[in-house]
Amino acid sequence: MASLKDLKNRISSVKSTQKITKAMQMVAAAKLRRAQDAAQAARPYAERMEQVLAGLSKAYEGRAGAPTLLAGTGKDDVHLLVVATGERGLAGGFNSSIARLARDHAQRLLGQGKTVKILTVGRKGNDILKRSFKDNIVEYITLRDVKQIGYANAAEIGRKVLEMYGAGEFDVATLFFSSFRSVISQVPTALQLIPAKLGGGEGEPAAAAPVVDYEYEPSEEAILESLLPTNISVQVFRALLENNASFYGAQMTAMDNATRNAGEMITKLQLSYNRQRQAQITKELIEIISGAEAL
Repeated sequence: MASLKDLKNRISSVKSTQKITKAMQMVAAAKLRRAQDAAQAARPYAERMEQVLAGLSKAYEGRAGAPTLLAGTGKDDVHLLVVATGERGLAGGFNSSIARLARDHAQRLLGQGKTVKILTVGRKGNDILKRSFKDNIVEYITLRDVKQIGYANAAEIGRKVLEMYGAGEFDVATLFFSSFRSVISQVPTALQLIPAKLGGGEGEPAAAAPVVDYEYEPSEEAILESLLPTNISVQVFRALLENNASFYGAQMTAMDNATRNAGEMITKLQLSYNRQRQAQITKELIEIISGAEAL
């Protein structure tokens, strides 16, 4: 049985931990609102671009000559998985759920005899995936020093993906991230970037199809050649913003649970401390009374 001093030290230690988790919860709550607003603001633009591309792609239905970013290479032998996670932990299952979705996808592809290459964005995802796919990770991009995620960060990732595709290093590219739904709900999502799969990713609602036919100037071909590369950076940017909001939502929930668990542990330890202290006082009183009666 732990001594009174040990129990007192444990109570003090748990109280210190509770203060830290409470402070982290408040910081996450303060940052969540800004991150949530940014993610929600990016959705209409990304969804509208997807709708425009879906309309433009109809011009190539049933005929050859479509841009390679839309039609692909005609093969699916080599797959690139772009896995975007957080740079920090203490956010419940946020990072592990994205990594698990990517890992299951990679194992399924390997089981089919495909070649899998992984580009990780974020330290946590890289740490998780390199345990099983160390030889498959071709590049690791960190945003640890980025205080506020901007389009330039996504454009750099998009440029890297396009360079690899232009060099013939893969046939299909899929982006993995977490879609923000609410503070308690973040959905791991897989979105195919190349060839462009217009209509939403796995775990994500499909974008509404355009209901109006447009006449484009210049031609559909010229617009697609310009928009398709831009769309990759836009979708990556949206994914990074969704991840950012999901991270703070998950961290806020995790720290709230940790704070409450610490409170319950303090209550139990305090009860054990009081019982043991009372038992010790009773024992001392019995010894005093017994000694007095012996005299």
